[in-house]
Amino acid sequence: MEETQIEQVRRFNRTVTARVGVLHDRYLGRDRPIGEARLLWETGERGRDVRRLRERLGLDSGYVSRLLRSLETAGLVTVEPQPEDRRVRTVRLTEAGRAERALLDRRSDELAGSLLEPLNDAQRARLVAAMAEVDRLLTAATVTLDTVAPDHPDAERCLRAYFTELQERFETGFDPARSLLPDAGELRPPRGLFLIARLRGEPVGCAGLKLPSGAPAEIKRMWVAPHARGLGLGRRFLTELEARAVQHGRDVLRLDTNEALTAAISLYHSQGFQEVPAFNDEPYAHHWFEKRLSTPPPTPDRARPGPVPGD
Repeated sequence: MEETQIEQVRRFNRTVTARVGVLHDRYLGRDRPIGEARLLWETGERGRDVRRLRERLGLDSGYVSRLLRSLETAGLVTVEPQPEDRRVRTVRLTEAGRAERALLDRRSDELAGSLLEPLNDAQRARLVAAMAEVDRLLTAATVTLDTVAPDHPDAERCLRAYFTELQERFETGFDPARSLLPDAGELRPPRGLFLIARLRGEPVGCAGLKLPSGAPAEIKRMWVAPHARGLGLGRRFLTELEARAVQHGRDVLRLDTNEALTAAISLYHSQGFQEVPAFNDEPYAHHWFEKRLSTPPPTPDRARPGPVPGD
C-alpha cells in the first residue's frame, strides 16, 4: 500500500466521523453514544441473539455486555436466556426501546438529508454513488476466510445452499449422489482443506482444495451466496487456494465446472486458467480448467551460513 493511500483513508475517516456526529456522547441529540444507538437499531423489531449481534458489529463480548446493561437500565431492552439453551441470550426491545429506535430512525433520516441538502443534484448523485461504492468495498474488506472441517455446521449450511442452487440452475438438475463429491477426508489436512467465508459472522461462501498425493491440486465446491456476490469473493477464494496449493508444493491447479455457470467460467479465464481436456468423468462437468502456478524460490538455509571472510 502507498503512503498517500493510507493518508487519504485517514482523512476520509476524520471527515466522516466529524460530519455524522460520532464524536459526541449524545448521538443524534439523544442521551446515549453511537454504540448504544447502533445496538438498538441492530436489535430490530424481532430481537436478536446476543452472540450474533456481537459478531455482526465486530465488538468484543465485554463491550457489548456493558452497552446492553446500560440499555437495560434505561428500560429500552430486555436480555433473557433462551429456554432451550440458557447459554444463548436474546436481546429484545421494550415498548420504550421501540419508540426510541423509531425516533433514532427519524433523526438518522434528517442527518442524511442534511448531508445532501447543501449540494446540487449532480453533486448529490455523485456523493450517493461514491457512498455505495465505499460501502461495497468496506463490506468486502470485512469478510474473513477461515479453514474449517467439511462437516462444520457453517460448511454444511453453505453446501446445502450450493446444491440447492445447482439443482435450480442445471438443465438436468443436480443430484449429489451422482457427482464426484470428495469425501470428508479429502478436504481435511493433509489431503486437503475447506474454507468458509464469513460476513459479520454469517457464512456466505465456501471452497475446498484437494491435495491428492502425486497429482495436481484441485478446487472443489466453490460457492458464494447470492447476496454476497459482487464483493470479489470468488476471486479472493481462487487467490487464497492458489497460495495454499503453492505452500503445499503444487505447481498445477485444476477445476471443472458446468456450462450453466457462465460467471464462474469468465472468472476462471480472467484468473489465468486455461481449458484442458477432461481429466475426470464428473457427470455434471462441461469444462475442465488448469493453471500453472508460480512457486516461490527456495528459502535460504539460515542454519548453515556461508563462509565468513577471514575464516
